[in-house]
Amino acid sequence: MTYRIALCDDEPAQREYLTNLVRTWAAEAEVCAEITAFSSGEALLFGKDGQDIFLLDIEMPGMDGIALAEALRKTRPYSPIVFITGYDRYLAKGYDVAALHYLLKPVVREKLFSVLSRAVEQLGQSERMLTLEAGGEIVRLPLREIAWVEVQGNYVTFHGKETHKAKMTLAEAEARLDSRFCRTGRSFLVNLHHVRKVAKTEVCLASGEKVPLSRGMYEAVNRALISNV
Repeated sequence: MTYRIALCDDEPAQREYLTNLVRTWAAEAEVCAEITAFSSGEALLFGKDGQDIFLLDIEMPGMDGIALAEALRKTRPYSPIVFITGYDRYLAKGYDVAALHYLLKPVVREKLFSVLSRAVEQLGQSERMLTLEAGGEIVRLPLREIAWVEVQGNYVTFHGKETHKAKMTLAEAEARLDSRFCRTGRSFLVNLHHVRKVAKTEVCLASGEKVPLSRGMYEAVNRALISNV
């Protein structure tokens, strides 16, 4: 499989530096990668053509990286987005676009390589399916479409584009999911890729839904969010 990687930075030297690093990563990881560099957010939006992974500078003239990511999410809801910036004050804004990671300039080779490998892994995860017996039928759900999970009595409900209820424990459901799912308490799991914001008593999802967050889970969920999305 060829991974199409778009990088966007208004500084020519930074574009060349990142392009060379990505090429080196692809060669060492034995990954086939097609790299396209853009000098502005507008140019990327106009020229994008099926890219899988996006490396975006945040501070650019015209459309900045945050606005660019918001525009990309309309047609690329599951593509890994990595922000590259000289400042850490933008970290909170990544919740809104489910950024995979932030890299601070100057970009360290080993950190970029690790993030690119995670991006490839995330793309593979997005195709994983969960098979359930629900309502007398066999249902296959893409894991990427499951936003959150709750248990009530002997049944677990999977919420996403559709809602499905299956007889099992939450622990059994958790064992059949993957690392993008995180407990927010005894009765709930959230898909970290759907999280918009973590408040003290609830997790806010991109859909507008809110999942209760148990006391003492705030730090754990935030750590999971930083390491997984």
